[in-house]
Amino acid sequence: MHTNRRSLLKGALVTAGAAAVMPGFAAGQFLNAPRHGLPGTLHERYAKLDAILKQPVLKREQFKDPVIIESVELLHHQKSWLCRVRSKDGHEGISVSNAQQMMTFYPVFTQRFAPFFVGKDARDLEAVMLEATVHESNYKAQSLAIWVPLATIEFAILDMFGKMSGKPIGELIGDIHNKSIKVYQANGERDNSADDVIEHLKRDVAISKAKAIKFKLGGRMTHTEYPVGRSEKLIPLVRKTFGDDMIISADANGSYAVKEAIAIGKLMQEQKYVFFEEPVPFDWYEETKQVADALEIPIAGGEQEPSTHNFRWLIANGGLSIVQQDMFYFGGMVRCMQVARMAAAFGKQCIPHISSTGLGYVYMMHFISAIPNAGPFHEFKEFNNTLPYKCETSTLRSDENGSVKIPTGPGMGIEIDPAYIAKHQVVKA
Repeated sequence: MHTNRRSLLKGALVTAGAAAVMPGFAAGQFLNAPRHGLPGTLHERYAKLDAILKQPVLKREQFKDPVIIESVELLHHQKSWLCRVRSKDGHEGISVSNAQQMMTFYPVFTQRFAPFFVGKDARDLEAVMLEATVHESNYKAQSLAIWVPLATIEFAILDMFGKMSGKPIGELIGDIHNKSIKVYQANGERDNSADDVIEHLKRDVAISKAKAIKFKLGGRMTHTEYPVGRSEKLIPLVRKTFGDDMIISADANGSYAVKEAIAIGKLMQEQKYVFFEEPVPFDWYEETKQVADALEIPIAGGEQEPSTHNFRWLIANGGLSIVQQDMFYFGGMVRCMQVARMAAAFGKQCIPHISSTGLGYVYMMHFISAIPNAGPFHEFKEFNNTLPYKCETSTLRSDENGSVKIPTGPGMGIEIDPAYIAKHQVVKA
């Protein structure tokens, strides 16, 4: 096999200090960040990451005058949940929430968070987000219950700032490093045969033109896999079917204990897979590191992780080579950018997870545009066709080369049909 095409390369580390500086990342390559013999002492690595976390993300200096939030509204129509933020001087931003989660957590949005943002200066977004988690002890509802509502509000505020400045969201949170993304075709099936997965992957790749694929392993969160032996059959079969030039990875969703995860990882190494996602349950941090230490294949994780501090541990201790924070589940782009910066400081890449409803894919693309350590391929999920929108700067579809152009219009770069927005009703607390 052409191992150079697998691009399992050693990533260069920055020297101690210079916390703001990110190392160079080779475009279009997976980097196998060193886990053994990390630079400096653990204390020094933590100090470096702590310095990064103190750096601002939002480019506040682009907005010289206060932008006082007048209203934060949650709008609902059928299965659609939108957030509309308005400032006292007449500016407006819209976001599309994760519908699957918001249908459960809308009371948290309307009762705990929307009123808190009213009267605040939107330029203080980072501080206000932190204060909101402490307000009324909201942090006790850690994870999806607080971070999905807060991400939804943040996206609307960033959309408003983008429209005010005429800039896409990426330019508000970083410098533009990527103008398009290459996609990988994901297959999310379990409890079916290996042959079924192969046929479905072939069908989907023919549509997306993706040059990379990812599929599911195991039974999910240590549950027994069905059919028995499915993963052991799939790992070599996918490589045999798609050939040496296809970039392949797989996601266990925490299916294994350490011993089983290592055995599966070695099978993946033999077939030149580029990363192994969530080999053990996501909150088994020490076990994640044990698996990483025993394997050469990069370990990816973080889609379920709600804590910046836990990412700090995983990065400083070499538990992950690839961080996969979710735009919604982790609470928005500011927090996701902090994790991407920490990862970059130690030669690690970021391949964020995306929620499959609403405009999660667009938010992910804007985020990817602004980070230098983006992985070479990202998950492709098309939109719900019930959402009427237009985008002047991108088709938002994968082209013949398996690439999607990132929108460059103001804010999120998409205009949702005003008549569709008008169908929504304001959800009252």
